[in-house]
Amino acid sequence: MLTLFYQPGSASDVARIALEEAGATYQALRVDFSKDEQRQPQYLAINPKGRVPALVTDEGVITENVAILGWIAQSFPEAGLAPDDAFGFARMQAFNAYLATTVHVAYAHWRRAYRWADDPACIEHLRAVAPERYADCFAVIEAEMLEGPWVLGDDFSLCDVYLFVMADWLETVNIDPRRFPRVHDHCELVRARPAVRKVLAQQAV
Repeated sequence: MLTLFYQPGSASDVARIALEEAGATYQALRVDFSKDEQRQPQYLAINPKGRVPALVTDEGVITENVAILGWIAQSFPEAGLAPDDAFGFARMQAFNAYLATTVHVAYAHWRRAYRWADDPACIEHLRAVAPERYADCFAVIEAEMLEGPWVLGDDFSLCDVYLFVMADWLETVNIDPRRFPRVHDHCELVRARPAVRKVLAQQAV
């Protein structure tokens, strides 16, 4: 059985929703950040980076959402979660890589600015500018990258799961998601999906 190590409310929600969308049989094990479990030897033996998600498969451990989503798409082709042609799959990966390397990093400058600076004044500056840098990313997605109704056009894909989680964080940095009406509508469309409702309900318990 697959095992997903996750922390509710983190980027690991992407992998968990994707597994639900795929109809995968898996167990979800929480890594409690409030208890610093991500830095304990037991977890570091699974993911030396001390981050989530980490997906344990029969072949080994996969980390990083972009890689996990690609694996899920190819392991559960019947779920139709990714384009079945090479160029379309690359488009999905390119969008997800943008979310991972640019959008998520912009958010992380607000939540974990200490990763990039030691000086308290610098940390405060990074936190101060991060919300608008995060919003700038969504301005690009709104104008150029969301084909509609789904990210890649007419077909739902794992891009939509990833974008949902990132967009759902806008309010945590005091950015009104309605600044980006197409992204907001997309977010609500994804939120209504059974797999998403199931994961969110489990996390609310």
